[in-house]
Amino acid sequence: MRNVVRCIKKHSDTLVKLSPLLAFSAALLWLYGLDAASFELMWKGRTFQLFFIWLVGLELILNHEKLSLTKISKLTSARALSFFTALTSPTFYVAISFYGGLNTAITEWATKSRIPWASSVPLSAEYLVFTFLFCLMVYLSFGLKGLKFYLLPIFFLSLVGLLYMVDNVFPYGQFAPFQIVVPTTTALSAVILNLLGYPTTISYGQNNLGGNMPFLTAINPNITGAPSITFAIAWPCAGVESLLIFTVVSLLFLKRINLPKKVKIGFFVFGAAVTYLVNALRIVNIFLLGMTYGVNSLEVDVFHFYYGPLYAVTWIVSYPLIIILIQKYWSKRKRPKSHHATTTTLSV
Repeated sequence: MRNVVRCIKKHSDTLVKLSPLLAFSAALLWLYGLDAASFELMWKGRTFQLFFIWLVGLELILNHEKLSLTKISKLTSARALSFFTALTSPTFYVAISFYGGLNTAITEWATKSRIPWASSVPLSAEYLVFTFLFCLMVYLSFGLKGLKFYLLPIFFLSLVGLLYMVDNVFPYGQFAPFQIVVPTTTALSAVILNLLGYPTTISYGQNNLGGNMPFLTAINPNITGAPSITFAIAWPCAGVESLLIFTVVSLLFLKRINLPKKVKIGFFVFGAAVTYLVNALRIVNIFLLGMTYGVNSLEVDVFHFYYGPLYAVTWIVSYPLIIILIQKYWSKRKRPKSHHATTTTLSV
């Protein structure tokens, strides 16, 4: 027992650093056991929480030395007890959500409040609560200065929760500020479909349920008498959420790295362009799947709710790592030759 205590004291800093990551990993493992299907959905699912874990791990690796000073000095202090309590809070929240009736109560409240997607409100609340609990853990262990090292995962998780909530209250194309960029994305998708040999037309419709949305129609000329395929495109379908997530994640990351301003602008513009193109290709893929398998097919649904958003978010959370690798590569290329190498050259 003494050896265990000694080991804990010896590696206390490392354990404190890893504990938020382990606490949320345990909660997500339990959630997977309770509702595995929710991890098979990107939009209105829990796959985004796995990317949150990835970002926390990335920040932990990048800021390992900077987080070496912990605010928890004694295991029996009030701050330490609060920290250990906070570590159990994600798992406790899962327990009261599924077994304590919290999710049911939130859904009933949302239904009475006439929120269109009342059944999705508990998931949105879960994202926001998890964000708060993570901030609490970081604050208790590293103080306010520690929060700046975890801004990426904090803003990522909270933004997803807020986007879900906006869609719950204003479904489809009702939220005009996000719907503004959809016509441009739709037009780009139509251009790509035309280049692939599928004639397209775009029309606009408005109703109380869906708001003002573009309707993209494509025809497969290779099939005689084939009916046209039409999809109404709202801001979640056009990947507006991925553009917002990219903007927040990339700006927070680029602000922290040591690069010239012009280079940072270049990285941001290139990343935004790729993200926008991925969103347009997302729509194109849905049409291609619809022509092959049918508009209401399982293949269309799976791509629409999982693989389409997955491609965009995978690119977004990988982009900071790509920038780091490029930065290290160019640093090595520009590194001056060693003194020994210079001396050898002169002697020859």
